[in-house]
Amino acid sequence: MPTATVTSKGQVTIPASVRAQLGIEPGTRLSFLPYEDVFIVRPTTDSLASLEGVFSNNGVHASIEDMNETLAKAFAMAGPGGE
Repeated sequence: MPTATVTSKGQVTIPASVRAQLGIEPGTRLSFLPYEDVFIVRPTTDSLASLEGVFSNNGVHASIEDMNETLAKAFAMAGPGGE
């Protein structure tokens, strides 16, 4: 079983065999997913499809008009410069 040591800065070098198996290359972002008493580490995908099911709408569906109205109100409250 591959192992690694955490540095004083909290950094870990992922063993080459693990990087190869997961397809991890320099610049790859990783996700740490809690599962019971461990974490699952996996490469993060940057596609919007990966977000499916992450957010719940509680059965409420908004029209484009509703969304545009809400955004317009938010921008109006933010004032000039969007602050």
